[in-house]
Amino acid sequence: MDYLPLSDNAARQVIDAATVFDEHARVARDARTCAGGMYWKRQGEYEYLVKTQPDNRQTRIGARSAETEATYAAFTERKAQCQARLQSLRMALRDAERMNKALKVGRAPALLITLLHTLAESGLDRHFTVVGTHALYAYEMAAGVRIVQGALATQDVDLLWDARRRVQFLADMQRLDVSMLQVLQRADPSFRRKEGQNETAINAQGFEVDFLRRQPEGDDPHPFRFSSDEEDLWPVQARRASFLTSAARFEQVVVSATGRMARMRTIAPAAFVAFKRWMAAEAPHREPIKRRRDARQADIVQALLDEGLLLN
Repeated sequence: MDYLPLSDNAARQVIDAATVFDEHARVARDARTCAGGMYWKRQGEYEYLVKTQPDNRQTRIGARSAETEATYAAFTERKAQCQARLQSLRMALRDAERMNKALKVGRAPALLITLLHTLAESGLDRHFTVVGTHALYAYEMAAGVRIVQGALATQDVDLLWDARRRVQFLADMQRLDVSMLQVLQRADPSFRRKEGQNETAINAQGFEVDFLRRQPEGDDPHPFRFSSDEEDLWPVQARRASFLTSAARFEQVVVSATGRMARMRTIAPAAFVAFKRWMAAEAPHREPIKRRRDARQADIVQALLDEGLLLN
């Protein structure tokens, strides 16, 4: 058997923990709209309302009036509500993580969870999709099963960059004012660009992050480096990456052995099966041992679909 069902307690915990995680993420996003503060500033005979930003920038809202007083009151009330709800959800999230660990709900690599968090916190998660073996962590969590370890073993994660959104991506990178490698180093400071492989970052433990892109179409830039930093990463063209780029997406909260959670964005299970079948049978220069693993992974995900444990 290539997978076993989670216990009833663990399966319920997956659902409950994902609910808490998603609500915490939603409220955290709302709280960012209330970031900074407002205060009244007097200048001569006039008093006006000022909005402050977390980076200390200030914007004058307007002279004191019934309208600006209402604006100040609404902001203050909303900020207090957001902070109170966020604090409550932080406690609920910590409790959920402890239960995840106690019930052995997940086993995604801790670094994978940290990477997903880092991309989300930087606002870059919308530009990347997890493809390859690590997608199985999302599928098994959604199906409420545990896939055999032999089908999951790998020391690298593949991130597909969406070249169709390059304008938005470049705007986000300019806003962050960092290189892609520096973003990865927020997750693990030991990440370096791998010698001779400009698309790959490798850390001190040998864990690799490979950046892929579709072969150039239309006005796609080629070659393309993620930033102007000469030491930054270059996503590499991959065969059939156009298929992966246009494939339907699948999102699932995944859990590490420590109980920590993150939301993974990957391709729909049926697309994963089709891609792995191609890798197993037609991909050029593919090692036989990898072809066998590709076929096994495709069979496992197809079985989950056939049994109705996983929805496409």
